[in-house]
Amino acid sequence: MQQKLAASELILNEDGSIYHLNLHAGDIAEKIILVGDPDRVPKVSEYFDTVEIRKNKREFYTHTGTLRGERISVMSTGIGTENIDIVMNELDALVNIDLEKKEIRSEKKALKLFRMGTCGSVNPDIEVDQMLVTENVVGLDGLMNFYADYDFKNEFSEAFYEKFPYDKIKPMLYFSESSTELASLYKDAKYHGNTATFPGFYAPQGRQLRLNATDENFLETLNNLGISNFEMETSAIYAFAKLLGHHAITVCNVVANRRRGEFSKDHHISEKKLIEWVLDRVIS
Repeated sequence: MQQKLAASELILNEDGSIYHLNLHAGDIAEKIILVGDPDRVPKVSEYFDTVEIRKNKREFYTHTGTLRGERISVMSTGIGTENIDIVMNELDALVNIDLEKKEIRSEKKALKLFRMGTCGSVNPDIEVDQMLVTENVVGLDGLMNFYADYDFKNEFSEAFYEKFPYDKIKPMLYFSESSTELASLYKDAKYHGNTATFPGFYAPQGRQLRLNATDENFLETLNNLGISNFEMETSAIYAFAKLLGHHAITVCNVVANRRRGEFSKDHHISEKKLIEWVLDRVIS
């Protein structure tokens, strides 16, 4: 007999829904759009033909419906990889754990996860208001070092790790890459790149208000190591997808070029273009 998960490990709400996301297994589709901002959820779901599920708890908002006859979900994750730790574990639990019996299912399901976000560029040649697909990603937040079975290496990770000059940060690094299956849907993106996921918005991204960053040239150094852009979620999404057997891809709208000091004049226009472009390929 399979051992049941303890109530302290698999936490459920009174109605049997998963704790943070406030969802039952039937509330999500196989294809899920992940956005950071809860306000972006209705901006995506307004393109759906129908919306049957609208649920939320804290910063986690979910709409599930149909698009061109196929079921689809959009969910907000909030900011940062600590939230992705919650989202990815609880999404996996919804499809791969029997919540009533509190037992892991013998047959596993694979979700298709499409992160739709914004990013900043560290490459001076990348234009603002264009779309960039993440091929490789490095996490500087250390999250996956808490998971015993995660170990990913490829040509990009080995070259980056060897040359990374910041000894205090180096032990936290982990790497992953996009799903080959989902990446094939976005071959026509203007930019494909290597992304750095940061654990904060200010000093980790080279910003200085009243506190000094470790290195004023941090972003330039990352660009010299092959990084094209940065954001705050993709490393965990890609890593958990690898570890749990799901598929993941990130498509970001470049809202800032930090090396040139440029910011989008109207990112709402490019955001709308991004939503339409991504959805057209999620369900063709």
